[in-house]
Amino acid sequence: MEPWHPHVTVAVVVEREGRFLMVEERCKQSGKMVFNQPAGHLEAGETLQQAALREAREETGWQVELNAVLGLSIFESPLNGHTYARTTFSARAIAPLENAELDPDIHRVHWLTHEEIVANSAKLRSPLVLASIERYQRGEHYPLDLIYNA
Repeated sequence: MEPWHPHVTVAVVVEREGRFLMVEERCKQSGKMVFNQPAGHLEAGETLQQAALREAREETGWQVELNAVLGLSIFESPLNGHTYARTTFSARAIAPLENAELDPDIHRVHWLTHEEIVANSAKLRSPLVLASIERYQRGEHYPLDLIYNA
């Protein structure tokens, strides 16, 4: 039996002019197209902050600047039974990157309003997507130095 361990992930909520940076991607477990924030797994040798910046760049083609921690969450996926320990950041969009090549799993990049995200709530990757946006909107922001690297 394989030992249990959580999957360490990051996500980034990026808001610009009332719209949120979202990706439309194919879910590997269900095969369905879903909406998500730029998000992914922590890689060896990375800090959580570095992983968040990398995922935003690779999945959206945007350079972003992290400005706060929105929260830490634990999610057990009903699709695969894996547990995800997710750190969610908020960030400011700096600029689209020239000639950016997106991860192959990404179908499209969108800037969606809160209302458009709610309207597509059945197509969200997980409940963490909308919960993170709503934490952002409520102003539940914590300093980046909450996370330190020893």
